Amino acid sequence: MTDPRTDPRWLDATEMAAWRAFLSTSHLLERRIEEQLKAAAGLTHPQYEILVRLADAPGRQLRMTELARGVVASKSALTYQITQLEKAGLVRRATCPSDDRGVLAVLTEAGMSCLERVAPGHLEIVREYLIDRLSREELRAMTSAMRKSEEALRSSV
Repeated sequence: MTDPRTDPRWLDATEMAAWRAFLSTSHLLERRIEEQLKAAAGLTHPQYEILVRLADAPGRQLRMTELARGVVASKSALTYQITQLEKAGLVRRATCPSDDRGVLAVLTEAGMSCLERVAPGHLEIVREYLIDRLSREELRAMTSAMRKSEEALRSSV
């Protein structure tokens, strides 16, 4: 006899198929994106995402804590990535004018130029292997499903 309080709820065939499809697709897509970014600019996917978020932010800058939340990285992981981007001249750090303890990550002109150069190739990969393969209805369903998981994961932290 199974006890639902202590026995795992094993995945049925439909659930397992969905899980395996998600895993393999996400790993393959991530690998393809990494290859493209490395070849085009020597960037990692997390570094590219940092540049994109800074480019979209007011004044092309964000507090490090806000940036870490956005890119889903620990403070130490973000600090490492920002250091690498600083060495490449793509990002600089600045003191937050409203809080001396706060640190801003600021996109440099070189960082914006790099992003403008690399973004079309990145977009091509995302479109070719994901977006253009799905109908609008499938895209809306995927967005809804992923947001439910994201909300659950963010609320459990």
